[in-house]
Amino acid sequence: MISKYFFNFAARILEIITKKIIMATTADFKNGLVLEMNNELLSIVEFQHVKPGKGPAFVRTKLRNLRTGKVIPHTFTAGVKIDTARVERRPYQFLYKDDLGYYFMHTETFEQATIPEEIISAPQFLKEGQEAEILFHAESETPLSCDLPAYVVLLVTYTEPGERGNTATNALKEAKVETGTTVRVPLFVNEGEKIRVDTRSGEYSERVKD
Repeated sequence: MISKYFFNFAARILEIITKKIIMATTADFKNGLVLEMNNELLSIVEFQHVKPGKGPAFVRTKLRNLRTGKVIPHTFTAGVKIDTARVERRPYQFLYKDDLGYYFMHTETFEQATIPEEIISAPQFLKEGQEAEILFHAESETPLSCDLPAYVVLLVTYTEPGERGNTATNALKEAKVETGTTVRVPLFVNEGEKIRVDTRSGEYSERVKD
């Protein structure tokens, strides 16, 4: 008699084949890895392997839901098997936006993709020609996220005049940049200058000289 275990195993193999699930363990964890859990796609934001003095080792993680954007904590027992999604990161360049979304062009194939604002990491810093990386679910060709570089260079289009000789960075003022958003900058930054901005925090990093 064929056991129930065999049927369960066979069903699992069929699921892996038909859904093209890729098995992994916590040893394979890395930032950006996309997991399939509870019918959701979750990207690893950060993780930490922990070996307590007593009890089994575990991995503490922060996972970003690629559908909702919400970041949640989750703990895995070390060595546990995990389903991962087959995804592809592709290089794109921002073209323009309208009421339907944000338009990007693949830098190698020149194919265009339309991306909703909610999956873009820092849409307020997008300017024409800006490079970005779009993550696609390889099976469905669905865009999952769009990430700008960690730092972008932007032109200051308006700010109050800087104070000559004042190089202090602890006093800040508002500056409007070419994308239309506002960044807090040191007093010595002037209109017409370029600054480097951290897209992860939205904060000023440094003044850029041509």
